[in-house]
Amino acid sequence: MPRTRSRAEALATAVALKPNEWGSDFRAQQPAASTPRTVAVLGGQCRWERRTLPESVLASLSRYSEIPAAGGKGELKVSAAVTVHKTVRDADEQLASTLEEPLRCREQQVRTDERIAKLISAATPYGQGSNTYSDDQVVEIGSYLTGSGEQSYAWYVTRLGTVTLAVSVKGAKGYSDAELGTFASRANVTMLDRVESELGGEN
Repeated sequence: MPRTRSRAEALATAVALKPNEWGSDFRAQQPAASTPRTVAVLGGQCRWERRTLPESVLASLSRYSEIPAAGGKGELKVSAAVTVHKTVRDADEQLASTLEEPLRCREQQVRTDERIAKLISAATPYGQGSNTYSDDQVVEIGSYLTGSGEQSYAWYVTRLGTVTLAVSVKGAKGYSDAELGTFASRANVTMLDRVESELGGEN
């Protein structure tokens, strides 16, 4: 596992999906990526914001992609994030926080014109359910709210050692829940495979 900031940043850069890696129809959102050396935090007012990396985090990178609205379908937005922690305990605490956040904030402000609501979460540690691929995983689902209406929302946070991977999919008109799930699962599998490859083998 990475022990230095430079190695952690290199890992995050190699693993986080770029737009074309989600599929040929995707392009970069604006902004296309998070501010360097910051991490996403759900604040006390239930609003997501970027803050300077805490001592427990070596690196964090989020990349934002989308399929533009066309052909009667709405604008589909996705994100891929990689966070490298100093210790397994630090990474595990991120999973615990993710699991508990819907209890504290059933509705959350993502951006000025975007909210997520009706949130529920569930954890699947290694060996439970069908999780034979990671140390732990938390899935959060709910509704994605914009001025144009309400769509499905899903967020998958997966841990391998000190590395956490996060994939979010914000639904849009014309996309089924099955399609959204396919986008998320493919992205998650791809990033898991990349972490194992970057670290020299299966975790």
